[in-house]
Amino acid sequence: MGRPKKFDPDVAVDRAMDVFWRKGYGGTTPQDLVDALGIGKGSLYNTFGSKHALFEAALKRYRDSQATALVEMLERPGPVKERLRNVLRLLCEMDLSDPDQRGCMAVNTAAELGRADESAAELVRRMLDRSEDAFRALVEEGQRAGEIDAGRDARAIGSLLANTVVGMRLLARVADGPDRLYRVIDGVVDSL
Repeated sequence: MGRPKKFDPDVAVDRAMDVFWRKGYGGTTPQDLVDALGIGKGSLYNTFGSKHALFEAALKRYRDSQATALVEMLERPGPVKERLRNVLRLLCEMDLSDPDQRGCMAVNTAAELGRADESAAELVRRMLDRSEDAFRALVEEGQRAGEIDAGRDARAIGSLLANTVVGMRLLARVADGPDRLYRVIDGVVDSL
């Protein structure tokens, strides 16, 4: 009988997510993971199989937590445009208050790996799809409430909003303050 695992794999995925988020996939070494997780390399590979498998688990964890948080924020009560502006500002403030300026792990992954890693690209695409769907649903709610012109294509606006978030989260990594990001937010929301 093998020895029992001395660590919690769920906690390990959370810690690995933080390392990958800060350093990127290519910048993260197996030793970085071992140090952050507090386990030996044997335990790392026996549990997760490879650095890439652990990266995928961390990216899925990020996707699931972020998508859930976005949907919950967008579903709060209140006028649609006000909710949208508040959510976009909150994302901006979260990014700007992060001392590591990590931005969005999914956006970072797309920028770093692009099509060189099809499984990571697929995970990022699915996250973007969920974001677009959440924004489209909000736009449709705004159309039903008369806040947004019902003749506009809700799906196209959902894509525009998801793309706006991607750009904002990337820009936040180098921004020295919120002014430019707030102008983007106001311009997009006011255009609806």
